[in-house]
Amino acid sequence: MSLLLFLKATEIIPAFGLFGIFLAIFAESGLFFGFFLPGDSLLFTAGLLASEGQLNIVVLIIGTFLAAVLGDSVGYAFGKRVGPRLFKRPDSFFFKKEYAERAEKFYERHGKSTIILARFIPIIRTFAPIIAGVGQMKYRIFLGYNVVGGLIWTVLLCSLGYFLGKTAPNIDKYLLPIILGIIILSFLPPIFQYWRNKKN
Repeated sequence: MSLLLFLKATEIIPAFGLFGIFLAIFAESGLFFGFFLPGDSLLFTAGLLASEGQLNIVVLIIGTFLAAVLGDSVGYAFGKRVGPRLFKRPDSFFFKKEYAERAEKFYERHGKSTIILARFIPIIRTFAPIIAGVGQMKYRIFLGYNVVGGLIWTVLLCSLGYFLGKTAPNIDKYLLPIILGIIILSFLPPIFQYWRNKKN
């Protein structure tokens, strides 16, 4: 699904329901071909719709949290199994070596906390658990960071959408600029890092 379609999430989420949301979060969290799914805006919009009674906020938060943790665990297992061969894969529509290398550099810079920080950075979010598996991080340690990161990410964004929907009148009229703002903010860290690297 394209980013443009997800900008109309108020139409898509009701069509696919909770299962579609869980599947998208699972795929973006650890399947390397899920990097194009905008999880941030999806979680926020789902929380907003929950405030209108279209979704159950408790089920939404629990389900997206589990999907995020399971997705990362699958990504970790994939990275551990594939190992260095991952960086020898030819580029394709679903895989770019550049994305894996970017995640690896981020991991080298931030260490284990990458698993938490990456939750808020598109593309890095998808490849971070894979790189952790490639680097043979102990699963027990990985799981701890995975659970904390998944919990903060899903609860924060779903709750933000939910409480804004409850407190701000007609917030749905401003949904498009809000989602665009979330997308822009989520891409600022890698852009800033690219600018710093280029400057240095």
